Amino acid sequence: MGLAPSIHVWDAMTKQTLSILRCSHSKGVGYIHFSATGKLLLSVGVEPEHTITVWRWQEGTKVTSKGGHAERIFVVEFRPDSDTQFVSVGIKHIKFWTLVGGSLVYKKGVIGSVEDGRMQTMLSVAFGANNLTFTGAINGDVYVWREHFLVRVVAKAHSGPVFTMYTTLRDGLIVTGGKERPTKEGGAVKLWDQEMKRCRAFQLETGQPVENVRSVCRGKGKLLVGTKDGEIIEVGEKNAASNTMINGHTKGGIWGLATHPFKDVFISASDDGTIRIWDLADKKLLNKVSLGHPAKCTSYSPNGEMVSIGMENGEFIVLLVNSLTVWGKKRDRSGSIQDIRFSPDNRYLAVGSVESAIDFYDLTLGPSLNRIGYCKDIPGFVIHIDFSADSKHIQVSTSTYTRQVHEVPSGKMVTELPTIERITWATWT
Repeated sequence: MGLAPSIHVWDAMTKQTLSILRCSHSKGVGYIHFSATGKLLLSVGVEPEHTITVWRWQEGTKVTSKGGHAERIFVVEFRPDSDTQFVSVGIKHIKFWTLVGGSLVYKKGVIGSVEDGRMQTMLSVAFGANNLTFTGAINGDVYVWREHFLVRVVAKAHSGPVFTMYTTLRDGLIVTGGKERPTKEGGAVKLWDQEMKRCRAFQLETGQPVENVRSVCRGKGKLLVGTKDGEIIEVGEKNAASNTMINGHTKGGIWGLATHPFKDVFISASDDGTIRIWDLADKKLLNKVSLGHPAKCTSYSPNGEMVSIGMENGEFIVLLVNSLTVWGKKRDRSGSIQDIRFSPDNRYLAVGSVESAIDFYDLTLGPSLNRIGYCKDIPGFVIHIDFSADSKHIQVSTSTYTRQVHEVPSGKMVTELPTIERITWATWT
């Protein structure tokens, strides 16, 4: 049971756990949402029935459960003034639910004869007064429902999917976030009146135009926006000024990580095709460079003047740290570069790949980066490499759990144990 999915409710200020709910959702929990008073909590399972469960979370008890829909459910939200009514949307469906006593009943959304109306995949929900519900569709439309009947379609509220919506209780305004090609009139975040008739678009500036918003929130004259690229941006409603609060890598893993030899700065390299330079003390992004291909490893030169990056496509790149411009790049391998290292004397660059090889380059010969030697006879692919303190040897650990020592730059393998035992390594302790 230790691995069974569970829901944890936390106090945001004290960071204390208030409740742990052991779920009947066998495969995991896809979505959760509090009721208007906060007493009830909804959860949706990712199992084939997409079960919707209502909890009294403070007591840790389950009120009721019911199969939600055969297709995936993306969002389930209580009406902002209710502890008994909620709406679920997902792949080609919308359902209007009521908690009656200890059981759940629902009505399916009725399209009727509304112009442009057809049942689409719905990604987001917001609410208006007089029993209005708004749902964001995958094609950029917003559907307006009164009770469970469609009354109107706001065509192309966004030019791409409407990923997120937020209802502001104070004044009834609705924020939408979606995919939007930046144009003079458009923006990936829009603020609408209570009936979704008038709209104000916000252009988000983070250095690059933001086209893809996944989460929005509004309060105290500000909009909070979460983007597909892992940023959280604060936008002032009056002046529309953007302030990026949090950055991060986007899709895929972070494979490369290296610290600057003497500054409180580090660099990360990711599948998202970027390297990012971070300030350790302030925990802030200082700079990023888009490389165009997934990056697998990175390292600083010991003098701090260069940084090297190994790519998934077999290429490696050397940048000048001060300007972040490309000093040189080379592709002698077609398989992924697994580890990359500068020698302690700043002269050589060693590049280890999945092709069971380490290539050597002499940086004093300039940015043409012609290979001057390589190690073969490596069993399996290269995982880690380390230079000796005098830059004359290299050791390699491989996917077959072997450790080998080679001469630099000839690549000749060293087998005499007494010689190996006398070597002092640059970073291996």
